[in-house]
Amino acid sequence: MGQHILPGNPPIEVTLRRSAQARRISLRVSALDGRVTLTLPKGLPEREALDFARSKQDWLAGHLADRQPEVAVAPGALLPVEGQMLRVEAGSGRRVTAAGDSLLVPGGSAARLQAWLKTLARDRLAAASDRYAAALGQPYARITLRDTRSRWGSCSSSRGLSYSWRLIMAPPEVLNYVAAHEVAHLEQMNHSPAYWAIVARLMPDYQTHRNWLRQSGTALHRYRFD
Repeated sequence: MGQHILPGNPPIEVTLRRSAQARRISLRVSALDGRVTLTLPKGLPEREALDFARSKQDWLAGHLADRQPEVAVAPGALLPVEGQMLRVEAGSGRRVTAAGDSLLVPGGSAARLQAWLKTLARDRLAAASDRYAAALGQPYARITLRDTRSRWGSCSSSRGLSYSWRLIMAPPEVLNYVAAHEVAHLEQMNHSPAYWAIVARLMPDYQTHRNWLRQSGTALHRYRFD
């Protein structure tokens, strides 16, 4: 339906979308990129939706002001790796090396650092998936890494596991929780009480790590490697 600007200080850009499934007006601020989306039911006049958005302008401005800024990964930047904040520094040689509180990156290359993080993520996620799959006696077909924004992991009907490589920036227990969550789907392809009982069997304290993702996971998308 297009873009609209709510005048103010600062002005707020709003994306309007119409949904046949919507029963009421909804206003959403993306925690990932700050995009404001106004969804309205089919048949509702656009002006009513915009009036609703204007009535929420102070709320919108507050949420946008609270967003954490993006971090361009470069020498001098702080980057979480397995839950520990490390300072990126330009290094020599061919390999990324963790030394104390520093990450020594050849030439300070963000691309080289991203590749190293992805490799480390695959190692950690494969080990966790292997461990939980063995505990259930439920083998998986393959592991795929992506940079997904809508979910941290998934399990396909063909028994393929897919994970966000950015989990390597979270504490190890959180990465393990996501692996347990997806491996449990090999036995129960749903979120029924029986499914959650499997997750609890694999990781009794899973709720703590699930809550961490809900509260802090979005911040892992702040880090840009371009």
